[in-house]
Amino acid sequence: MSVRCRNEGRRMAAGDRKKFDSVFDQCDVDKKGYLSREDVKVAVVMLFGYKPSKSETSMLMEAGAVPTCPGVPLEQFVSLMGRKLSAGDPYEKTRQIFSAFDLHCRGFLKLEDFRSVFARVAPRLPERTVLEAFRHVDHDSDGHISFKDFEDVIGYGLANS
Repeated sequence: MSVRCRNEGRRMAAGDRKKFDSVFDQCDVDKKGYLSREDVKVAVVMLFGYKPSKSETSMLMEAGAVPTCPGVPLEQFVSLMGRKLSAGDPYEKTRQIFSAFDLHCRGFLKLEDFRSVFARVAPRLPERTVLEAFRHVDHDSDGHISFKDFEDVIGYGLANS
């Protein structure tokens, strides 16, 4: 069974709807009937496994806004999360890939991170190729790859896949 998302042609699985309802209920701790900015951040962490940026949170708050409510009510939340789930957000994919590389949770990558990941996923790849890949992404040659540097390279690949 599925529920039609408001203003969308797609269908949402009943299991997804239940999950969104449950997360909304858990995040609406004061039972005010809407999610505040902080509540929305927590909900995204619970549903997608990452903390949204300030700009993403602002976008979600604006997209879920209704004139009579200071936050995001249930139906708007369900619609937003349904779209987010079905969109296959390229930013989210890039964030997940970066997190997989960032084994030490430093917020940046070093050559050792690249070596470790490539050793697991492509053990026969020559060391020279791993080094070239790292240098290609490390635009300023400081030995550290920020998420922005990573996003510029990986995001381009995802957009063209």
